[in-house]
Amino acid sequence: MPKKSLTNKSGQVKELTSSVIRAMKPASEVLPKKLLDVLPKRKRGERGPQKREKKIQITQRYKPEIVRYFKATGEGWQTRIEQVLEMFIDKHPKYPRRLEHRQQKQPRSAA
Repeated sequence: MPKKSLTNKSGQVKELTSSVIRAMKPASEVLPKKLLDVLPKRKRGERGPQKREKKIQITQRYKPEIVRYFKATGEGWQTRIEQVLEMFIDKHPKYPRRLEHRQQKQPRSAA
């Protein structure tokens, strides 16, 4: 069976239909063994090693005026919030923890 080109005459990649995808062979059948040996072995959907540390997803609540302000700056507003927090850290590298800064309440003496 002749191979069908995945590009059209202008060089654009054609849409991959389900029948084309079903006809594809696994990489282990078409790639040389030397290449397969150096490719990373990962399960489907598994991410490889990251160049930078992954960000941690959290839920944070802000006052409405803060959210409105940053959203009004347009696309990338969440990144700008992160940049403001990073600037704070740069200015306050050894910011004391709140509990260390509070004075201990003295017990009341009975009168």
